[in-house]
Amino acid sequence: MADQQPTLAPIAKQKQSITLIYAAFIAGLCSIIYELLIATTVSYFMGDSVKFFSLTIGLYMAAMGSGSYVSKYITDKLLQRFVIAEILLGVIGGVSIPLLYFTYTTTALFYPTYVVLTLSIGFLIGLEIPFLTRLMEDYQSLKSNIANILSFDYLGALIATLAFPFFLLPVMGIYQSSLLFGLINMSIAAVVLISFKSSLGKTGRRLQWLTVAMSVVVLFMLLFSSQALKQWDQMLYNGRIVHSEQTPYQKITLTKSKDDLRLYLNGVLQFSSVDEYRYHESLVMVPMTYADKSINRVLVLGAGDGLAVRELLKYPEIQQIVLVDLDSRMTELASSNGHLVGINLASLSHQKVQVVIDDAFVFLEKNQHRFDLIINDLPDPNSIALSRLYSKQYYQLAKQNLTSDGLMVTQATSPFFVKPAFWSIAKTIKAAGFTYTYPYHTNVPSFGDWGFVLSALQPIDLTPRRSLEASLFLNEESMSSMFVFAKDLQEIAVEVNQIDKPVVLDYYLNSWRYFSD
Repeated sequence: MADQQPTLAPIAKQKQSITLIYAAFIAGLCSIIYELLIATTVSYFMGDSVKFFSLTIGLYMAAMGSGSYVSKYITDKLLQRFVIAEILLGVIGGVSIPLLYFTYTTTALFYPTYVVLTLSIGFLIGLEIPFLTRLMEDYQSLKSNIANILSFDYLGALIATLAFPFFLLPVMGIYQSSLLFGLINMSIAAVVLISFKSSLGKTGRRLQWLTVAMSVVVLFMLLFSSQALKQWDQMLYNGRIVHSEQTPYQKITLTKSKDDLRLYLNGVLQFSSVDEYRYHESLVMVPMTYADKSINRVLVLGAGDGLAVRELLKYPEIQQIVLVDLDSRMTELASSNGHLVGINLASLSHQKVQVVIDDAFVFLEKNQHRFDLIINDLPDPNSIALSRLYSKQYYQLAKQNLTSDGLMVTQATSPFFVKPAFWSIAKTIKAAGFTYTYPYHTNVPSFGDWGFVLSALQPIDLTPRRSLEASLFLNEESMSSMFVFAKDLQEIAVEVNQIDKPVVLDYYLNSWRYFSD
């Protein structure tokens, strides 16, 4: 039964009832936020968002069920135990993301920490609703009690799901959001202790001091979170960080070490200025050299850093370059950041270049004008969202946007490190209707052996038709050798990547996991 309360004046009783409804609202708000924060963090670090969101939800729900089940054996001092649960939840939930960041970079305990945090938070959340429902018995009838508690709990959950993608992630980031909501969670303990002060006596005073102490700890971590994040970032990257920001889509980080400028998206290296020309010449100059027609209009999907566009601008025959990138902050940085402008030669500001902020898949669906060359310079398929941009359906859309005698080239990851993913991409492009596919690869020291797929609707005569004078890396002999694969890199049996069956994601993650273990 709920704790016995002294007879209260109607106003005091109403105040306590409102306090418990507030607790239900904040509990619903924080519970979803913690779940989203943990799942997103693990997905950022380990990839495979579907796997880790599914696993997080499963662990979370199982732990909540355990908490709810255990609550029936707690029969006395419900108010005090509820306050203690909220203090613990505020502290554990608040420091969960800083703890995951720390274990990822400094220990081998990332997975155990992730599981323990998820189960602990889920268990404590499982205690909340049963406790609140029983505490409300003295204030409302059973049907009103359950209706009000669940309604405000679900309302809090709704607000959390809206706030997370549109405010918390782009404005505060994951690290600071967890600390902020740890404090918000502990506000439940604070308002309950104030509202029920007369019922708790000395125990209430001790819990007040505990709440204040734990709130100060979490607040201290929040106030110094920027410095902590800088230290964490520096532990993760080799060079000095010259720019770092969280956008609605990704974490963008630029590092500088002597003459080496590096771009990382969500901690994954995108280029090193020491050897990026090898990658971008292979991506752009290969199709341009072998094209037997005039290339007037070019579509570049991804490549918001402007480096692929820089290579395209070496060809006067090109009349228009349309660059499509999802993240406006990436293209803005490529146009304004001195480090990036210095190596992309202000390519995105050129009069021939049109920058479109859109999802590549969506752009291909609605575009009405065909292109002579399509360049897919997209991040590797390390998430479900990215794997769809390597699907049969995506390449079918690309085909509809290509002139009948046009060319398409796709960066296709490493044929050595992620061999099944590379050959799956090549097979998928052919299955999408590109009858003629020409896989090729080259060595980029920062990445190792890296692969591409040149494709067309008509045969391509691999005879050079344009000069390579502007190249720093390629010549006719090296280009010819790029289409030759050694025995250990040759094509293997793989499946076609589909939107509803993203096999390339499994191929990619399983292969990298083998080399990283």
